[in-house]
Amino acid sequence: MKHGFGTTLLLTMLGLVALPGMAQAAKLAAITLQKIPRPHAAQPHLKGVPVPKEVHAKLRPLPAELTQLMPFDISPFPFDGVKPNEGLFLNVFASGRRGHATSHGGTYWEDTTYSDRRVLLSIPKGFDVRKPAVMVVFFHGNGATLERDVLKRQKVVLQVAQSGLNAVLVAPQFAVDAVDSSAGSFWQPGTFRQFLDEAAVRLVELYGDERTRKPFAKMPVVLVAYSGGYLPAAWSLSSGGADDRIHGVVLLDAIYGEAPKFAEWVASKPGRTGFFVSTYTGSSANGNRDLQNLLAQRQISLTHALPPKLSKGTVAFVPALPNAVHGDFVTHAFADNPIKEVLLRLPEFAHVPGKVKSTYKPIIVQQQVLQDAVPADPNQPQ
Repeated sequence: MKHGFGTTLLLTMLGLVALPGMAQAAKLAAITLQKIPRPHAAQPHLKGVPVPKEVHAKLRPLPAELTQLMPFDISPFPFDGVKPNEGLFLNVFASGRRGHATSHGGTYWEDTTYSDRRVLLSIPKGFDVRKPAVMVVFFHGNGATLERDVLKRQKVVLQVAQSGLNAVLVAPQFAVDAVDSSAGSFWQPGTFRQFLDEAAVRLVELYGDERTRKPFAKMPVVLVAYSGGYLPAAWSLSSGGADDRIHGVVLLDAIYGEAPKFAEWVASKPGRTGFFVSTYTGSSANGNRDLQNLLAQRQISLTHALPPKLSKGTVAFVPALPNAVHGDFVTHAFADNPIKEVLLRLPEFAHVPGKVKSTYKPIIVQQQVLQDAVPADPNQPQ
């Protein structure tokens, strides 16, 4: 079979045939090199002419608030695991549905109560990712939904924005509109840390700039829990795996149990480098009294008024105003807008330290409030 020169050269380059003789191979190599265009010599840079470079827009304070309900992969519910010391959480099966039998004798079903993966995320107007910032994580109480209660009725987004802090809000949905304080997946060791890691990813999505990933991932956390939120808060502190992130804990009429877990956190290294504030009505006075006794046994000093600044190791038990009621405690406690009042005492994260003024006026602690506390229902639908 005969081949033309071009065909033979092509086959040679592809390694399909071998030409006999070294001279012939060298000749073909020379021809091949002649056909490859030589690159032009680099031109010297002319003085006065700017060198082209990749341009990034500068990160600036956020021009408008960003608030959204976003589904998470790591969320308190759905939860198909074990409730500590009790067994399977979903322990009722009927008509193709799974549910959880409550201590009140009723049943909450997975598809209606324990299936909402959404988390309320909010980045206030003026947020500046270039400056020190804090992540406020809010655990709602019983009988709540994120939109109806946390956002609209309790105005948590607004309180964070009005605090003057360079802060973002992260609020997961627990049991939907139910008299249930279950922690769900937050019972499992390390899950709270995974939740915070995913929160950073979702905040980047909400912000819309990948350059914010590192700041969101490293933000210190202030954990705020109201009423039934005490249970997931206690487990998040004791086994959540996020000790290095927790900057402070705020409990709003919320100690209905788990006092030893809170005492352990306050006495631990994270607690000694963070702050702890618990404010209460007669509803949670028993739990607050128990926790104070546990801390006294560990010789940990505490105060009964909210200090002007929440420094490392601050432990404060703040009684509510006489007219404060449990159901409205997120907006009216020791002062109006208690979350705002606590946050503005963190000047290290403030846009302008001292700009937002406090309306809080310390009151004399009436020990009678703690001594005469009535038994409280830890599952109040608030």
